[in-house]
Amino acid sequence: MTVLVFGSVVADMVFPLPHLPRPGETVLGEAMRVLPGGKGANQAVAAARDGAAVAFAGAVGRDALAEQALSGMRAAGVDLARVAEVEAATGCAAVCVDVKGQNQIAVAAGANSWALATQVEDAALTAETTLLLQMEVPAVEVVEIIRRASKAEALIILNLAPALPLPVEVLRLVDVLVVNEAEATWLMGHLGLDPATRNFDEPASADLAEAIGEGVAVVVTRGERGLDAVDADGQRITYGTAPVKVKDTTGAGDCFTGVLAAALDEGEEFPAALWRAMLAATLSCTREGAAVSFPGAEETDAFLEASAG
Repeated sequence: MTVLVFGSVVADMVFPLPHLPRPGETVLGEAMRVLPGGKGANQAVAAARDGAAVAFAGAVGRDALAEQALSGMRAAGVDLARVAEVEAATGCAAVCVDVKGQNQIAVAAGANSWALATQVEDAALTAETTLLLQMEVPAVEVVEIIRRASKAEALIILNLAPALPLPVEVLRLVDVLVVNEAEATWLMGHLGLDPATRNFDEPASADLAEAIGEGVAVVVTRGERGLDAVDADGQRITYGTAPVKVKDTTGAGDCFTGVLAAALDEGEEFPAALWRAMLAATLSCTREGAAVSFPGAEETDAFLEASAG
């Protein structure tokens, strides 16, 4: 089994600040760190640290930031043979983090705009493959690889982040759709639902699953309030979070999605995979940084055992 990630890779410039900037405001911090990031790369690291065999396909520039951007995946043992070097700057993100762990992030796509689905050969897409996708690479390429992976009967996990339009017929080819609350609200509008008039006795995941159609599991992550989900058979799953002292929420959603992919690739049942992924993401919030904060499998196992007790 293999988790194959097609997605973005960037260099994160992290600015710890006393508070997040308001429009027009300059906030002074004491230091800045450059760390590996990007939703695709982050999720690849999370899956690898949780024990999965992971391969990554994406694009970087021929510049000084490329190695920094790839360093997290390299250290985690991710197969980088499908990474292309292109004539564009390596993607870069400015991450502002306040003393409460909240963040604001601006991203320059750079080389990620040149990532191509053809970097993933047909032989890599099989029924034994878990394909993990996000939306920081061109949507047309995401659509192409979803169609190919569906024909190959791969397990397809799509994190619709950032929220960008995809045809509903393409969403129906996905096995697991992961969104946060803001993305869920946006997607409802994209699918013709009115979030203002929805039935709040039902989770957002149920509304989305009904609008997309049968057979697609939908997960809505809710930050410190946990998650609600509907599995492929329409069964509702709701989890709250474990109490921890939060230092930095940057990358928590990526940690969740990567560990979810790893657990499903390993054959975990959907509810157990969700619980494991949520606890791993919770652990990541107790440390600073994105991928550098993600727990290893043994640490997540210990947290699972402690949470069960």
